Amino acid sequence: MTISKTADGEHRLSINADRLWRRIEALAEITEPDRPWTRVAFSDLHKQGRRWLTGEMEAIGLAVSTDAGANLIGRLAGAEDERAPIVCGSHTDTVPRGGRFDGIAGVLVALEVAETLSESGELFRHPLEVVDFLAEEPNQYGLSCIGSRALAGVLTPEQLGFVAPDGTTTAEGIAAMGGDPAHLTAPLRAAGDVAGFFELHIEQGVVLEEDGVDIGVVTDIVGIARYHLTIVGEAAHAGTTPMNRRRDALVGAARLIAEAERLACAQDTGGAYLVATIGKLDVTPNGSNVVPGRVDFSIEIRSNRSAEIERFAEAFIDFARCTCAEAQLDIDLTKVSTGTPVACSEEVQEAFAEAARANGLSHIHMPSGAGHDAAYMAKVGPAGMIFIPCLKGRSHCPEEWADKEALARGAQVMLDAIRLFDQSAN
Repeated sequence: MTISKTADGEHRLSINADRLWRRIEALAEITEPDRPWTRVAFSDLHKQGRRWLTGEMEAIGLAVSTDAGANLIGRLAGAEDERAPIVCGSHTDTVPRGGRFDGIAGVLVALEVAETLSESGELFRHPLEVVDFLAEEPNQYGLSCIGSRALAGVLTPEQLGFVAPDGTTTAEGIAAMGGDPAHLTAPLRAAGDVAGFFELHIEQGVVLEEDGVDIGVVTDIVGIARYHLTIVGEAAHAGTTPMNRRRDALVGAARLIAEAERLACAQDTGGAYLVATIGKLDVTPNGSNVVPGRVDFSIEIRSNRSAEIERFAEAFIDFARCTCAEAQLDIDLTKVSTGTPVACSEEVQEAFAEAARANGLSHIHMPSGAGHDAAYMAKVGPAGMIFIPCLKGRSHCPEEWADKEALARGAQVMLDAIRLFDQSAN
């Protein structure tokens, strides 16, 4: 920890960029050796990573606990410790071959903020909590943001009952990570229980890097709706079944996939953001000489306007049902989850912007096309995010990369923004 000056001459604490980078490298080492960088939620490696993080939290004097949603929390007392905490964090789970920064950077920046504060002897008015949310990424239970959903009280009984390929339920997975699903019938934090929520993330896009901007202050976070579809036809011999007598489930799925792209490109959103993706299919029996009898797949719809998600979903579902009926295919369509778009707190945005200006860093205001735990934390208190540049916008892949300097700049803005917010928040 050092004391330095901002661009306007004010003394302030400085984060330790080398220490932060060492932690990034250390957590990255906890991965599947043949699939870097992989530490998927609920896996043994995910548990190992959390044991490492627990040790790091305890070493700097944080009081460590795990809540009923299996969120790992390290708490630093405040000068007025009865106040609602300021919360900072993200997640340490990854997608397969996911990367070293998505989520991880947000947790370790939060930890660096706490350590810088702790070793200075300074206290915020509010207690500060560093949080590693459970299972932000989609996982074996088919549901993202499990921990932040649980904290906000929007993890439903149906979602707790989702069954993974290994036969366990979401509830059992939460329990295995140290949570208590029996206590998830109500929000773990009520509205007002969090003074403010702050999250850092790599941009996962090219805007900041290509435009030479240091910090992206997030204005809003897209809502995400996911539907699971099963199309059932009839498996048949590929050589002896005439084309006009087939009930080919994959052909039906292909028509739906093409229509999803057409609808997303053609929908007049009035300037709102909208994307739709079908990224995974399971084909049965999946033989080169067999007419496919069944296809399971999911569609994901994202927009920063709920009305656009609903309009797209209605048009796509109508098309899917009509197309399958005409092709004599059976269809089962289930809504898996819905996350509504969220506007970030103006107060938190201004704290980020002021902190960037004070450090002589450039910043822009921008939306997030990806979902984040901040969207659920906004239900319990003012929430906001910043983005830092990442190499060529790459994310959810082994090539995901953020420079040490960019990470340090983001961490400094995070510390100073929380400090500003702490001085003005109730």
